[in-house]
Amino acid sequence: MSRPKGDTEGMSPRQAATRRVIPGSPFNVAPTIAPPAPRFSIDDRVSHDRFGLGTVVATEGDAAVVVDFGTGVRRIVIPDAKLIRL
Repeated sequence: MSRPKGDTEGMSPRQAATRRVIPGSPFNVAPTIAPPAPRFSIDDRVSHDRFGLGTVVATEGDAAVVVDFGTGVRRIVIPDAKLIRL
C-alpha cells in the first residue's frame, strides 16, 4: 500500500548534522575580504591583458574607466583583474 504524497506520519524530522573540523583541510580557511578596487585618474597609464597599453581618458566614478588603447577607445568596468595601473 502506498502513502499519499505529503503524509509524514511515523517519520522523524531529519536532524542537521554537525560539521566535523578536519585540521589542515583547505575548506577550513576563513573567507578573505577582497582588496578595494584600484582608483584610476585621467592620464593614468594602464595595461590590459587583452588590449595592451593605454591611457585613461575618462572615469565614471568607481564603476568604470574609459581607456584609449591607440587602436580604439574602450569602456572597462572595474574591478577588472585584467586591467593594471602602471
